[in-house]
Amino acid sequence: MESGHVPVLCDEVLAALEVSAGGRRVLDGTFGGGGHTRAILEAASDNTVVAFDTDPEAEARAAALAAVFPDRFTFHGINFEQLAEVVSGPFDAMLFDLGLSSYHFDTPERGFSFRFDAPADMRLDPRQGQPASVFLETAAREDLVRAIRDYGEEPRWRLAVETILKARGTGRLQRTGSLAALFEEVLRVPPGRARGSHLHPATRAFQGIRIAVNRELEVLETLLPAAFEALSEGGRLAVISFHSLEDRIVKRFFRRLSGRPETRLDRVPQDFRSVSGRELSRRPITPSEEEIARNPRARSAKLRVFEKSARA
Repeated sequence: MESGHVPVLCDEVLAALEVSAGGRRVLDGTFGGGGHTRAILEAASDNTVVAFDTDPEAEARAAALAAVFPDRFTFHGINFEQLAEVVSGPFDAMLFDLGLSSYHFDTPERGFSFRFDAPADMRLDPRQGQPASVFLETAAREDLVRAIRDYGEEPRWRLAVETILKARGTGRLQRTGSLAALFEEVLRVPPGRARGSHLHPATRAFQGIRIAVNRELEVLETLLPAAFEALSEGGRLAVISFHSLEDRIVKRFFRRLSGRPETRLDRVPQDFRSVSGRELSRRPITPSEEEIARNPRARSAKLRVFEKSARA
């Protein structure tokens, strides 16, 4: 683990996945800075980890860790949605930390943060797909609405979308600085006038654009069933999410596997439900105040853990 990267809810993850018992074959679907993987390998001398990360910059960090644990650590530089194509189960435990790492936010040229002026890229894998700037210049109106309204949960999404459309061809959609300034001009809320006004006006829009560019929710919807399939009987699946859209998908999936209603509107008779395991906690595990003080970016983290039934 490099300086600057702090794995979120690390102690809670280790406890939930029971890795201190040893002999655990673990899949880390979001290697990032390698903090969780290192902790799992250090928890017992016979734990092994197979890790994924679509970010090409993670490969160097993975190589450094492989030098320390050459026989117990394997890395694949691809998106975790492709796990079934390159590795086979069963795994005793799986971890997916869905948040961006410090490296993403603190590397200006990646374009994730409006703290820096840089090309508006926002791709987790800059070798694939289109950067945010191209998406904003070319996407259909309905795709922009989905990004800003649904993914970004921006209350004034109509104004934001119209602003993007009017700014096409002006160059203001090409860089994070000019893009953030554009949203600030039209979305600024006077202090104390609305809930969430402490946020920068571009915060929600940037989140929605990033999610759209990387297909984050689509990938998660595909990932969860594939991960569960590769989990051993009695194995545990842990997911850390950082915003309500991700957490909602994970919560509903775990409820479905537990034989519980997914939402308040779910009226499926109990006889038609199947039980494939249990949630270790009905409520998500969240960081302690001490952890938040050490690492403010952990504030919104939510950990959910599911244990697969021995009969699943």
